[in-house]
Amino acid sequence: MGSMWKIEGTYTALVTPFAADESIDARALDALVEAQIQGGVAGLVPCGTTGESPSLSHAEQRDVVRRVVEVTAKRAQVIAGAGSNSTRDAVELARAAEKAGADAVMIVVPYYNKPTQDGLLRHFVTVAASVSCPVVVYNIPGRTGVDLAATTLERICEEAPNVVATKEATGNVLRAQEIARRLGDRVVVLSGDDALTLPMVSVGARGVISVTSNVLPRHVARATELALRGEGHGRKSAALEAHLKLLPVHEAMFIEANPGPAKAALALRGAMRDTVRGPLVPVSEATRRAITAALEPFSA
Repeated sequence: MGSMWKIEGTYTALVTPFAADESIDARALDALVEAQIQGGVAGLVPCGTTGESPSLSHAEQRDVVRRVVEVTAKRAQVIAGAGSNSTRDAVELARAAEKAGADAVMIVVPYYNKPTQDGLLRHFVTVAASVSCPVVVYNIPGRTGVDLAATTLERICEEAPNVVATKEATGNVLRAQEIARRLGDRVVVLSGDDALTLPMVSVGARGVISVTSNVLPRHVARATELALRGEGHGRKSAALEAHLKLLPVHEAMFIEANPGPAKAALALRGAMRDTVRGPLVPVSEATRRAITAALEPFSA
């Protein structure tokens, strides 16, 4: 691990393609991974919440991670989602992901249970101690019902040396800069909101775990790269131009619950069916039209 393992750039929060009967569509998954690598992303994040992890069985999760690791064949990093609202389950999933060859694991803040900050500390430290690979903490209070405080992340980093990064999806640039101020180089901040990547990079983030890159890997990878290079300033900056051009697509990806719109966009290209597992449902016709319109400038 250590300095050899650099985490930077665009990481795709992979959707999990399903066949009509809702089984995993392995062929579509292989093609999706290949398209991501050809699009130049730094890494892949299978079985995150965009991968519908709450609706996958443990066996399916292991299979998806193993398959993504195999197809990737070290051409990009694989950060496997291994989160759960049960600490025991998260330990089991993290160990399985490490055994399957994932380069790192991503652990979401436990949802629904509403643990205290001490409970969150114990959860992350316990999971991190169960593996030797790097760990990415994922904070998304809008979905989990509980917010991992920057002070708690600081305590986690003190007790768990293999926690290397945080996917920051509070929708709040203030939090990103607070983490940067408190933890400096100790932890890499990754934007968890596509629409905030550029402002977050400006306060120290090193990349994004992206939903939009499922659909437009090359464009998102380039926008992130321009942001990291800090090319140009003000309204003429190439980074801002690339970021603003993608904004309508970022917004379209969240008109309805993620990953419904991302799967609909991929289905429009014939990359997979837009099948999602209940309680999610395929997006409405109105949403489909909005997605088509947002993708129009990128159809060439």
